[in-house]
Formats: sequence, C-alpha cells, structure tokens
Amino acid sequence: MKRRDLLKGTLAAGAAAALPARVFAQVNPTASRDRQLIAIARDQLDRVGAGIWKKDIVGIADFGLHSANQRFHFVDLENERVESFFVTHGTGSDSEHDGWLKRYSNIEGSEATSRGAYMTRSWYRGRYGTSIRLDGLDPTNSNALPRAIVMHPAEYARPEHIARWGRLGRSNGCFALGPDQFAKVLLSLSGGRLLYAESLGIQADGSRRTPPIAQTDLIRRPGGGTFERANPGLF
Repeated sequence: MKRRDLLKGTLAAGAAAALPARVFAQVNPTASRDRQLIAIARDQLDRVGAGIWKKDIVGIADFGLHSANQRFHFVDLENERVESFFVTHGTGSDSEHDGWLKRYSNIEGSEATSRGAYMTRSWYRGRYGTSIRLDGLDPTNSNALPRAIVMHPAEYARPEHIARWGRLGRSNGCFALGPDQFAKVLLSLSGGRLLYAESLGIQADGSRRTPPIAQTDLIRRPGGGTFERANPGLF
C-alpha cells in the first residue's frame, strides 16, 4: 500500500463534517486561549492518528480572526507552550481584501485557503525561497499537493505591512508568514508534523467570537459547476 493511501485510510469518511463538532464538544470555551489551543491540537492529533509522524509540535491557523491578529499558533505540546504569529489567507478567500477570510475552497485555481488537517513535508527552494510542502489529510484540503499549497515566507506577511495597511497581504492560498517569523517557527514544524486550519475565533483573552462576515465553503458539484454552503466550522 502506498504511504499516501495509508494516510488517507486513517481518516473517517465523514471527517469534514465531523471535524468541528469534535473540537467544540471537547474544548471548554471559557478556558484560557492557550489551554484551548493545546486541547484542540491534541484532539486533532487523535483524529488523524497515524497520518502524522511527529506529534511534539502542532501549528494551528485560526481563520476566524482578522489577518491583523496573530492567528497562527505554534503549539509546543511537550512543554505546553504557545507562541502566536501572523499568517495570510488566499486571494480567493478575500476578494474584497479587507483582511477577513470569507471563503474556503479545495478547488484548483480558486486561489483560496483550504481548511482541515495537513501534514508538513519536505523543504524545497521555490518562488519565495525556502518553503514547506503540505499534504492535505481531509476531504476539504485533499488537493493541497497538486494545488501547490505550501508554507513560505513573504514580505507582505510582515507585521510592518499591518502597520501600514491595517491587514496582511494575500497569498494564492498558501500559509505565508513574515520572513523572521517563518524562520523562527517553521524550522521546528516541518518533517511530518500537523498543521490545522479552521475558523475557531479564539480571542487573546480566551473568549470566542463569530466573525462579522459570512464564511462559506466553495464546493464543486459532482456533475460540474460549483456551489457554496455555510462553513460548518463556524459557531
């Protein structure tokens, strides 16, 4: 059996629909932000099982927050510590370019962010320098490799971009961080670790808020065409 088939075989067929329910059922929304993130990281590691090779560190991208917020969380499970950074979303997720993600998509050419669990893979030298390939483990992000959805550094993801424009720039669906943050965080996140993306809306004080805009999934119909549905990750 091929490794990729083995990874897919560890996931339940209904992972996309069940994923948010498991997280929100097991995490206390009144707990501190870091405690919630640690619980979510552990829950997602349990869910994907053998699909992840290294389980000491988990990255969580919370796209229920505006891009001016530090919404990429580096969760060190061994030491129970959390560091937070800025991360972009895709152009196709935010056509108005106001800093809010409005649409997830797994469709080729959408230039949108995909939600779900990813396994980080090998380094390579690309358009933006050193980058990390990502393997999508859910039906909502299964096209990550063919879409070339990766983690990479970008000038438009620097904190200084927020100081000037009030928001980060946008990627083509990739997880882009400022070069300094990329170097600090992603050296320890590559090589078979978990990256999880979802609209959680966890504030710095641990409270949860629904984004002030609608967030949807753009899905391809079996017979052709596309349609949007309310994102089940919202609460």
